[in-house]
Amino acid sequence: MATATNSAAPTLIGSVQRALRLLEAVGSHADGAPAKQLARETGLPLPTAYHLLRTLTYEGYLHRVGGVFVIGEAARRLVVGEAPQNRRGKIENVLAQVRDRIGVPLYFAVYRDGEIELLAVADTPASPAVEECADFRETGHAHAIGQCLLGQLDEEARLDHLDRHPVQPVTPYTVRDRKSLLDRLARADRIQPSVERQEYALGTVCAAIPVPAGSMKAAMAISVPLHQEERLWPAVDRLRGEVGWLLRSLGVSISI
Repeated sequence: MATATNSAAPTLIGSVQRALRLLEAVGSHADGAPAKQLARETGLPLPTAYHLLRTLTYEGYLHRVGGVFVIGEAARRLVVGEAPQNRRGKIENVLAQVRDRIGVPLYFAVYRDGEIELLAVADTPASPAVEECADFRETGHAHAIGQCLLGQLDEEARLDHLDRHPVQPVTPYTVRDRKSLLDRLARADRIQPSVERQEYALGTVCAAIPVPAGSMKAAMAISVPLHQEERLWPAVDRLRGEVGWLLRSLGVSISI
């Protein structure tokens, strides 16, 4: 009589296998890929691919930008050896490419854990970034990127931020008090740029636009010298045109 062995095939969960195949397919496209292409590449029925892609996106393993799927922050956290400084370097490299196309200094910031975090700045010797003349985290009321981020918060979070970082003058042009700032934010259209003229740094005009980054509040800003203010709006329009490409490129690094 033959002796029994443990040669039976392991029990596999098909939905997990299919999800992993989709993740691998998305990861093979630097600029992301649409659902139909991913279904074709993985050999999955389109309804099944849609269902799994929605689930992976909901859980943060994928991120959908402009109709294509890119690797999300949850998947990136699984990668061993991806140090924060390396991810920050990726953000800086992507910003530098956009800066070169637009021709003005570029800033990228997020609102996380109740604070404004400036993640990266891209400038050149010919077009330098604005110097930090006052603590950036404490003066969100004064600079465009801070106003843009505060404008994305709900009322409770916004008031909490201003309780911890009160409105105070940075230059003679800074918004004069808390009520004036709150009125400005209430009137602002959240999809329109936030613009400030010499409120944070004399001789400088800045504009910031919100960046759709899932549940994270994010913004990008540009700056020009006051005497070149006519360059501001053309640069804003060009930045808007770059946001889709930039988000696809940052999709794997935005979790810094």
